[in-house]
Parts: sequence; structure tokens; C-alpha cells
Amino acid sequence: MGSGIAQVVASAGFSTILYDLDKNILRSAQKKMEKDLQALVDKEKIKEEEMKSLLGRIFFTDDADSCYADLVIEAVVENAAIKAALFNQLAAINTPTTIFATNTSSLSVSALSLQINDPQRVAGLHFFNPAPLMKLVEVVKGEKTADEVITALVDFTRKLGKQPVICRDAPGFIVNRVARPYYIESLRLVEEGIADFATIDSLLESKGFKMGPFRLMDLIGNDVNYAVSCSVYDQLNQPERLRPSPIQKEKVDRGELGKKSGKGYYDYH
Repeated sequence: MGSGIAQVVASAGFSTILYDLDKNILRSAQKKMEKDLQALVDKEKIKEEEMKSLLGRIFFTDDADSCYADLVIEAVVENAAIKAALFNQLAAINTPTTIFATNTSSLSVSALSLQINDPQRVAGLHFFNPAPLMKLVEVVKGEKTADEVITALVDFTRKLGKQPVICRDAPGFIVNRVARPYYIESLRLVEEGIADFATIDSLLESKGFKMGPFRLMDLIGNDVNYAVSCSVYDQLNQPERLRPSPIQKEKVDRGELGKKSGKGYYDYH
């Protein structure tokens, strides 16, 4: 998600810093971005000069002290303590007007902001995977988020060519709240032996869904999708209808995370 968001921001003409602690991850992100952009050149969707210009606007770094910006968008693991620590670390080297946006899928923006020195400049900016293709972005207003921060993020999102939707901080926001039954009921059908992964995917895709639930979970990552299900389930006081599936937990425990690990509900090797 981080590299996809960086690509979107750079393609809109903004100077962009892509930061990660791991140099290998940075190299992989750069190679994948170059490969994806070259594919667009080959399909004549962009010109080679555009690709070179876009890549020239991205600075890849593993040095947090280089992350000086007007807007920080984090896309690290779904762990509030890690997100808060990163924001506080970057707040120390940035200006008091820098906006901190979390790409969290399900964590409370309000709770996260309370761990930040200046909660008024913290908001949610939730992109969807793959970020270069998906148009919707949820702009999430926490209890402490300043109105001018939301206004700035909506304007920024539109400059990216995306469709911003403002929502109040709530479990799962809008999209992930609505989408839980799509995943969980499909998993229930498998648990009860009614149908298998491929059959459910094929049926739903034949009815107009672009991707069936299991192909979509493999694309998102079972670890991410399961974490969101658990978060929404707990925040809504554990209603039975939203109980996370043991099938997905087993996939996560076995490292079968989907496309990124080479295996999930399907084999990608």
C-alpha cells in the first residue's frame, strides 16, 4: 500500500518520500513500481518521459530524519502503538503544521490521535488496494481532528484524481463495515461445507462482482483482512454475525496470506 500511495502522489506532481526501515523492502517497492509503470508505457497509457519524471519525484529512503514533509501518510502494520510511535518520531523533525494521516483500515483514528502530541492534526486517509487504480479514499475525522485538516485532505485527495468521502471515526469506517458480511458470510458457507472457495467466487463474479470474496481477500492479504474483521468485531461488542472465521485465522497462522506470500485460498506459485 505504501508504494502504491507514493506512486499515486508522485503521479499527481508532488515531490514524494517513500520511507521504510528495511532497505530490501524499499528495493522491492522500487522495482515493482518501475515494472508497473513500464507496463503502462508498453500499453501506451503513459509516455516514457512521464514514467521517468514520475520516478524522479520519488525519494526512496530508510532514514527517518529525511522524512520532512507537509503531509505524512503512514501505511505500516495495523498496530496503534507502532503508528503512534512513528508519528511522534516524525513530528519531532517536522513543522507544527505538518498533517499526519493514517491509512489504517480499522483502528480508531480518535484513539490513535490521543497518543500524538498534537491530535488536532491527525486524521485518517484510507486508500484501497491497489491504490493507483481504486478511486475512493475515505477521509476520516477523529474526535480531535481540526476542520481545516479535513478540508486540506479533501483538496489533496481531489488533486490526486481520487474521490474523497468524509466519514466520522467509527469501527471499520464505511467500506470495511459494509464489506464484513461479504467476507464473513462467504467463509461461513465454507465452514458449513455448503460450497468451496472457487465456487463461491465464480458465482458472485457471475453476478457482477469484479472479484469474489476469496480472490479479494488474497489480494488484500489475509493478515490485513483478518485483523480488520477482529477489530470491527471487538469494537462493536462482538456480535455473532461478525465473528471472525477460524478458517481465515488458520490461513494467517500458517503464513498463507494470499498473493504476497504466494499462497492463500489459491496457489500463486
